Amino acid sequence: MNPDTGLQESYLNGRVLLVDKPRQWTSFDVVNRIKSVLRYRLGIKKIRIGHAGTLDPLATGLLIICTGKATKEIDQYQGMDKTYTGSFCLGQTTPSYDLETKPENQQTIGHLTHDDLHRAAGGFVGVQDQVPPLFSAKKIGGERAYTHARRGMQTSMEPMPIEIKSFEITRIHFPEVDFRVVCSKGTYIRALARDFGEKTGVGAYLSALRRTHIGHFSVSDAWQTDQLEEMLGNAR
Repeated sequence: MNPDTGLQESYLNGRVLLVDKPRQWTSFDVVNRIKSVLRYRLGIKKIRIGHAGTLDPLATGLLIICTGKATKEIDQYQGMDKTYTGSFCLGQTTPSYDLETKPENQQTIGHLTHDDLHRAAGGFVGVQDQVPPLFSAKKIGGERAYTHARRGMQTSMEPMPIEIKSFEITRIHFPEVDFRVVCSKGTYIRALARDFGEKTGVGAYLSALRRTHIGHFSVSDAWQTDQLEEMLGNAR
């Protein structure tokens, strides 16, 4: 058996890859790039590949990519708690709750204290219903919600049960507020930014987001996309 054949069987039988998603890439961009590399570097013409939990294009961080028979484990990984770090920008909102759309509705924030922000964050810890963003991959009548949003259509989103396990404010440099959140499957951090802004009374949007952990998997163990391509190329 030549090395290529052994690697082909390895990916077809099932591999779990940890990838650090770059900013401006979609999660499916990462899947398609890996599929392309396996096709052209290892000669695998057909293989099942999926990811365990979407990251928005403006977010970076950990994606779990499953190949071949390991795709059967995707639901298990999707059900794990997620850890995020990032920043909210206080005093403005955006329709998408992040920087995909332009900030608007400017409010004054000079009256807010550090204690106000820490109290607001503590109030989100626990089980609750969260309304997902319209700019999301949730399906409405067979279409992704973001297709409705980008057409300017107003659609109500049903609240979904989530749990915030931990919500820490790690740095305050007005108008930016840095945070660390541990949460359950299905939590939208953009929606948390919206709700945090409402609770503080000044509005907020998500200005940066990075997923650092999925369960016990850490982004510190993840491949950069170019490193992964190099590794596969050198494996021939």
